[in-house]
Formats: sequence, C-alpha cells, structure tokens
Amino acid sequence: MPLPGRHPEALNPMRPAIRSLSAAEAEARQESLAEILWDCVDGGASVNFVKPFTLDDARAFWRRTLPAVAEGRIVLLVAELGGRIVGTVQLTPAGQPNQRHRADVNKLLVLRSARRQGIARALMHAVEVAARAAGRRLITLDTQHQSAAEALYQDLGYTRFGIVPRFSLANDGSDRLDPCAFFYKELT
Repeated sequence: MPLPGRHPEALNPMRPAIRSLSAAEAEARQESLAEILWDCVDGGASVNFVKPFTLDDARAFWRRTLPAVAEGRIVLLVAELGGRIVGTVQLTPAGQPNQRHRADVNKLLVLRSARRQGIARALMHAVEVAARAAGRRLITLDTQHQSAAEALYQDLGYTRFGIVPRFSLANDGSDRLDPCAFFYKELT
C-alpha cells in the first residue's frame, strides 16, 4: 500500500500510478493530454479522428471535453510514470433514466513510447473500479475491428457482440471505410 502523500510510482518507478483527474487538474495538464491524443492518432489509432490531425486539433478536443469532466459527465483517468501522463481513458456514465446501471468507455490512449508495459490494462482495470464505485454494472465500448485494442478487450473478458462493416473512415486519410467491433462487460 502506498505511503500517505506518495504516488505508487515512487515506490516502483516501472509501475504506473492510475488516478482520476479533477477538472482543474485536467485543465492544468491539458497540453499533456493533447500530446497523448495527437501521438495516438498519428500512430494510426482509430479514436474518431482522421489524418491530417494536428496538435491544435487535439487541444480543441480537450477544450470541448473538459466541461463534461467539470460537470461530472465524464470520469477522466490517467496513468502517470514519474509524474508524466503516459495514458488516459474516459468513463461516461449513461445519462438515460433506464440505463443508470451502464457506462461507456472512451478514448483509451497510451503514448506509443510507453506501450507494452501494461498501462492500457491498468487503465481498464481502474475504469472498471470507477464504474463499480459509480454504481454502474455494465460497460460498453467500441473499437476498430482487428485492432490491437480489440484483442486487449477480449483478453480482459469483454464480450464482442457485433461487428458493423464500413462503420467509420480509416484514420489514414483515405476514403476506405473500416469495420467496428462492439463490446460489453458485466461487472460483478
């Protein structure tokens, strides 16, 4: 267990510290968040953006997203190594009256330079903990079919319930339409 006032990475610098950011912290760390989003899209991630995608585009995304964090409509989790944000994920509790048991996972992002260290897994574990804490017992998410993320979600126990062909434009700037895989997980 971490010592009071110390981040877990201080005890083990190779293990990411996962925590939620307040709206004020997210605003203060907005540039780091933008750099992660830009890095992922530049590396080919299909997270609702297509190339060309600039750092200014990433900053604009976060400017639009931060009010939802401030209003509690999005729980923003980050992974830090040595105090540097290297990954992030969002939990969006469903707002519909008949779906107060459900939440969506969005924008699981890990810097390319920090991949293959278990950061995405740690973020997904933390997002499930956050969902349970918010009384959510069903998580849904989607990702590009046949992507590394799809394999990760299956390995983490998410159930793929469908593939929609030609769901979204490919990130590479072409006119190709890529399929999307949809997943759910019931939390116990």
